[in-house]
Amino acid sequence: MHTCILTARLDKKSQTFFDDRRKLYFPAERNFLNAHLTLFHKLPDDPEVLLQLENVVRYSFIARVYGLKSIGNGVAYFIESKELQLLHRQLQQQCQSILIAQDRQTLRPHITIQNKVSVEKVKSLLTTLEPTFEPLNINIEGLDLWHYLDGPWSHYRYFPFQPSNPMLDKA
Repeated sequence: MHTCILTARLDKKSQTFFDDRRKLYFPAERNFLNAHLTLFHKLPDDPEVLLQLENVVRYSFIARVYGLKSIGNGVAYFIESKELQLLHRQLQQQCQSILIAQDRQTLRPHITIQNKVSVEKVKSLLTTLEPTFEPLNINIEGLDLWHYLDGPWSHYRYFPFQPSNPMLDKA
C-alpha cells in the first residue's frame, strides 16, 4: 500500500506560472515534481480516505498569493485563503486518527520554487524576485491525491470542485 500526498489543484495558468519558476530556480537534479500546494504530506491509501475526499463538496475558489519568503534552504510563494484553511481543518477533523504530527498542524499554504540550496542562493533569489513581486490570485479547482514513490509522485485521483458558487454569481 502506498503513502499518499494531497495537494490543491490550481487553474492551468497559475500552475504554468509556478512550474516555470520551479524549473528556473529548483536544482535540476532534484526537480522531479511540478509545483504543488500540499495540504497533507502523508495519508494512507485507504478506502476511508477516498470516501472522505469524494464527499468534499466545494466550489472552486480564489486564493491570494501574497508574498515570497525564505523557507530556510529555499524560497516559496505564500498563500492566504480562508476557504483553503476551512477545507484543511474539515479534512483534519475527519481524518484525525490517521494523521501524522506534521499534518495535524495549522496549514501554512505555500508553493516552493527553490529548495535544498545554500542560504546565499536563497538571499540572491529573494533579492531578484521581491522588487517585482505583485500579489496575484489563483483559482483552486479541486484536490489531487498522489502516490509517493520514494521521491517521484504518481497521480492517483482527482477530486474536482464545482466550477463556481451560483449564490456568488447572483451577487
